[in-house]
Amino acid sequence: MKVNPLIVALDTGDKEVLQALVEHLAPVVGAFKVGFYPFLLFGWDLVNYIHSRGSRVFLDLKLHDIPNTVAIAVEVAAHRGVFMVNLHTLGGREMMERAAQVAREISPRPLLLGVTVLTSMETQDLKEVGIQGPVEHRVLSLARLAHESGLDGVVASPQEARTIKEELGKEFVIVTPGVRPPGSPLHDQKRVATPREALLAGAHYIVVGRPICQAPDPVAAAREILEDLGMRTEG
Repeated sequence: MKVNPLIVALDTGDKEVLQALVEHLAPVVGAFKVGFYPFLLFGWDLVNYIHSRGSRVFLDLKLHDIPNTVAIAVEVAAHRGVFMVNLHTLGGREMMERAAQVAREISPRPLLLGVTVLTSMETQDLKEVGIQGPVEHRVLSLARLAHESGLDGVVASPQEARTIKEELGKEFVIVTPGVRPPGSPLHDQKRVATPREALLAGAHYIVVGRPICQAPDPVAAAREILEDLGMRTEG
């Protein structure tokens, strides 16, 4: 049986809308991404609600702090039963190693993902913050560091997924945001691809938000994506 690769990003502050999305999409999608906005509003109550509906949580808080603080945060998230949690690779080797060590001591443990370069950024954006070179080079360099530090995978755009897979192996998990079905608006994303393109490039999981959550029928939108990926859906 294929693993359901579709993660739906819950990026709204309306509690009733969030609960309705989870209620209807939980039987269809692989997991839900909970980022800063909904987590700051609803915290662990939202995570618990998703779990109560039989689904999994990708806790997208992009942890970036001193090693001890990040290790504690990962420990808390792991005990809460999240499926994935991410941290910025720019936090460095020690930070990532400490987080990986903590996660290994907890069962079941979440997948730890390193955020490489945000999909809203391009080479010029990196240059403005003092990071030189093409985005692709920086992403691969940070992905290597994440791999060496014991993380399970990275968050990277579809454009870099193929290179990461070739360099670090098929077991190294790649989660791709910036995924848009054909014809969908890009919004604030710059390095994007369609769901099929992302998986063909080597992504294990794809994150889709507004094209599903803002669709007239979110369930139908999710099913259409999965069917295009060759995934059988019920109903």
